[in-house]
Amino acid sequence: MGSTQPTFTNPATTSLLELVEARRTHYALKAESPIADEAIEHLVRTAVLHVPSSFNTQTSRVVLLLKEEHQKVWDIALAALEGLVVAGAVPRETFEAQTKPKLQAFRAAYGTVLFFVDYEALAGIKEKFAIYADKFDPFALESNAMSQYLVWTALQAEGLGANLQHYSPLIDAQIQQQWDLPASWKLDAQLVFGTPTAAPGEKTFAPIEDRFKVFGK
Repeated sequence: MGSTQPTFTNPATTSLLELVEARRTHYALKAESPIADEAIEHLVRTAVLHVPSSFNTQTSRVVLLLKEEHQKVWDIALAALEGLVVAGAVPRETFEAQTKPKLQAFRAAYGTVLFFVDYEALAGIKEKFAIYADKFDPFALESNAMSQYLVWTALQAEGLGANLQHYSPLIDAQIQQQWDLPASWKLDAQLVFGTPTAAPGEKTFAPIEDRFKVFGK
């Protein structure tokens, strides 16, 4: 974005920023992976373990679903949206022309990472630091978002494309029932991934001058 390239003491910094720039939203995905399932699992597990959280509360919960298990997420979403059509909340034409094809495209990918927040795990810290009690839920979401971004960027670095979805609360109950997850896990986002079959859309930026300022330089 800048006109000059700074010099960093650690070459890995340049590599990290290149990965940040390379991360994109990919919707055209197929059910293949250039890396082994074990590598994907290690990548996600490492993110869960090492992403920071406020007061080290470690409230993020993550479920990795591959292949047929991944497809179940989007079968649940399709059924939920079809239910809205039957109830008259979503027009049939909109569902058939837009929503259904989009959900089927997610289903055609290789995997989904489900990101949850366990807000009940915050009870103790809220009591201990009552003056900040109303801040801990937003802090937990911030930590969860860091996990989402790290996993997304790492998957991209390994040749996988991904897109982030938010279908809560429509699918929450069925997701918890399908995989017997604790009721305290509240679904926040779904990261769909697979091998890209098309280039991502053009990436545009608002003027950086309106979003970033430096003082004391």
